[in-house]
Amino acid sequence: MPRPGGASSSYLVQTANAAVLLDIGSGAVGKLQLVIEYPRLDAIVISHMHADHFFDLVPLRYALKYAERPPADRLQVWLPPGGRNALDALRKAVAIDASPGFFEDTFALREYDPAAAVRVEDLTLSFCRTRHYVEAYAVRADCHGAGLTYSADTAPSESVVEHARASSLFLCEATLGLGMEEGERGHSSAHEAGEMAKRACVERLVLTHYPARYSRDALVAAAKRSFSGPVSAADDGMEVAM
Repeated sequence: MPRPGGASSSYLVQTANAAVLLDIGSGAVGKLQLVIEYPRLDAIVISHMHADHFFDLVPLRYALKYAERPPADRLQVWLPPGGRNALDALRKAVAIDASPGFFEDTFALREYDPAAAVRVEDLTLSFCRTRHYVEAYAVRADCHGAGLTYSADTAPSESVVEHARASSLFLCEATLGLGMEEGERGHSSAHEAGEMAKRACVERLVLTHYPARYSRDALVAAAKRSFSGPVSAADDGMEVAM
């Protein structure tokens, strides 16, 4: 659930030559326009098919289709394995009379192979399975020696730690805030995010995907109990240079 005035998961990664969006949850398209003209995007990568990570593909589809100057080429959208079926189910729900090409008319849809890297201009994207309730993937973006790793949704995971190894920036979920989860795991607390950052030897940690009931200062303090590097909590419009 977005914090008041905010949007769900969406992170713009820009290099000298590329603009790639990691996830596009509800409310993301409105926020995106404050930063970049959406026709300038080179690709979108979806970590997993939960609503708060991909539902704004619907308004973006309409925005691109009816833009004053629609892009010459369809926008690349990389989905996780099985993502096409989930997206087709969404098409049927939001546009009953829509043709099977509802999304394909605007997006060049592909399912990524988690074992293979995806290249977008000067950006290399690689993937790692997370510990979540559905099939989900952390995404690492590398460019000229700098690396950003986005945890997506995950319980503490050694695979994600290894994927984030020595990243310049670790963008890690803290859905559980200051609490702990019992039973089946699918999310992390701020303290656990700090522990993963420490084990991965990252340079900087940014907490994200956290609930509004916790203050950012309290979350940062919890992460700092285990991670000695710079820690901050993400907010809409926040920019981080590497």
